Amino acid sequence: MSHTKKHATALLKTAHTHMPMGVADSYRYWGEDNTVFVEHTQGATITDCDGQEFIDFRLAYGPIILGYRDQRVDNQVIQTITEKGTISGFSTPLDSEVVALIKDLCPQIEKVRFANSGTEAVLGAVRTARGYTKRNKIVVVEGGFHGLYDEMMWKSDVDNWDSATQEAPEIAAFGIGIPESSREHLETIPLNDLEALQAVFDRVGADIAAIVIEPIMGNCGSIAATQDYLQALRDMCDNNQSLLIMDEVKTGFRVAKGGVQELYKVYADLTTFAKAMGNGYPVAAFGGRKAIMDTIFFGKDGVTHGGTYTANMIALSAAKATLTLIRDTDALATVQQTGEKIQQRLSKVFNHFHIEHKFAGPAAMFGVHFGSFVPQNYRDWKQTNSDLYTEFAFNLIKRGIMLEPDSREPWFICEAHQNIDLDWLENTAMSAMAEAVATHTSTMSSSNK
Repeated sequence: MSHTKKHATALLKTAHTHMPMGVADSYRYWGEDNTVFVEHTQGATITDCDGQEFIDFRLAYGPIILGYRDQRVDNQVIQTITEKGTISGFSTPLDSEVVALIKDLCPQIEKVRFANSGTEAVLGAVRTARGYTKRNKIVVVEGGFHGLYDEMMWKSDVDNWDSATQEAPEIAAFGIGIPESSREHLETIPLNDLEALQAVFDRVGADIAAIVIEPIMGNCGSIAATQDYLQALRDMCDNNQSLLIMDEVKTGFRVAKGGVQELYKVYADLTTFAKAMGNGYPVAAFGGRKAIMDTIFFGKDGVTHGGTYTANMIALSAAKATLTLIRDTDALATVQQTGEKIQQRLSKVFNHFHIEHKFAGPAAMFGVHFGSFVPQNYRDWKQTNSDLYTEFAFNLIKRGIMLEPDSREPWFICEAHQNIDLDWLENTAMSAMAEAVATHTSTMSSSNK
């Protein structure tokens, strides 16, 4: 991805002797030639170990909402470490201060517990929902991502789905080591399909504890629930005495100050947060209605929740600084406006090459889909030209624009992106697409011979 990758090659070779695949997270392995080692971050840029600078639209899968190393946040964290410490195993005033900020931004939230990651937040919310309802079944939506714990690692295998011969994609585990028993209480339905939604309630409604949904799917090209679908979901949960859990790990404090629920004006019983709430510091939370959250207490009749690093002072000082900035400044408006300008430039490029395209989701985390319609669910994504997108993405990366080379991952925008050179972005995208179209056309011609 740079003129020379000598340092990256050497680092990966060494890393292979220490870690499986040579990486600390399997999703960071992009192959022997393309795995990225970052040396430096600042604002909207990252610099790799071989000195190539990238404008970054990946943003570590979405936590960066203000910009890398934002001094307004970092200085608050440094002050907390210097004056108060990092962790004590006890409560601190920061706990309630951060919850108060969350409640200012999200009035539907009455009580909160903290976590260290989105996975932990979802796990806590699901456990609490089961404890409150005394039911077992959890319904999830195809294409949603709710963390890396066993129950949530059963996915619709749309990649290998043949829509001509299969009625529905197979439900498959994300690899081995996940026991079949972990999917016993998990049900999966397509997004925006009211018949499928009604059918699952008809079949197992008496045991549905909760439906877990990303109304805008952060690992599926920002494909979004319709207003009618989300309202129907809310109504069905109410009628069935099931809980609605909205996973806002990616959308929370990003797509609006009050997250996705502010956009739809449909409110969850429980909500999970992470990523943008700390501008890159590892902090997460779940919360909701008081009656539900108060199911968490000691004793055989209470839901157990805890964690050694939960609500540590580093994480909460970062969250306090970040959420205060989101509440009191126009940062998110800047993010939205910048995303819209970037979409306009990308559209010029795509139109120049007569490529049909649609954007999905808010401009703060938009998906790009090559095709004539906005996908309404994960199965629709299968009909988009994702191969051309991947070619285009890798060509952008070669030229200094970093993004995930998979159209299921959105373009994430942060406040610092307002300073990028949009003419350079457009010209770079033009060059990247020219190469992608040439390669794609050549490949198609060869396959037709």
